[in-house]
Amino acid sequence: MSSAKGLLLHPAAKPLVFIACLLPFAWLAYGVAAAVLWNADTLGANPAEHLIRATGDWTLRMLCITLAITPVRVVTGTPALARFRRMLGLFVYFYVLLHLLSYSWFDMGFDLADIAKDIAKRPFILVGFSAFVLLTPLAATSFNRAVRALGARRWQALHKLVYLVAGLALLHFFWMRSGKNDFNEVFVYVAILAVLLGWRLAQRLKKKRRWPPVDGPDAL
Repeated sequence: MSSAKGLLLHPAAKPLVFIACLLPFAWLAYGVAAAVLWNADTLGANPAEHLIRATGDWTLRMLCITLAITPVRVVTGTPALARFRRMLGLFVYFYVLLHLLSYSWFDMGFDLADIAKDIAKRPFILVGFSAFVLLTPLAATSFNRAVRALGARRWQALHKLVYLVAGLALLHFFWMRSGKNDFNEVFVYVAILAVLLGWRLAQRLKKKRRWPPVDGPDAL
């Protein structure tokens, strides 16, 4: 365990995690370049749909990884994992922004009036856009200066919105897949997030049973 802690605290650990988080984007960028420059079939028969879905999938995966940091840190006794949580959370926003841009560009041609109508007309788009809106203040306040400005308690309360974001993201994914009656991946994400959020609920109930109560930050 000490060797694992040493690796997590190594100066190269954060850059390596950063590069790993960028690999899906790099692969998609390569796919676009290959399709445009060499007419390669890297993005399938419907490149626009592939990019929209892939960026959405990676948003959900990064969200699950970010929410898994605290349970894994506590269960394995590796507090050094916490140093990656903020960066991973920003990658959630990075991929959801790519997802929104892909939809706005490939589906709607950056026509803001049509985008607004589509959001109002289709519930699954509205839910997904709501998740993006809620993630925006979390990304904007993920820096130390914002923590100091808001104060720890208010910052923690604001960042609990991530649980609502997780629920909205799942609902968006469910409605999107319901059109093709394909729920296999939906159930996988539901199970993962149920375990992660269930662990948090169990921890909160344990804390309420303690006497005297223990005050401390509720990490994501």
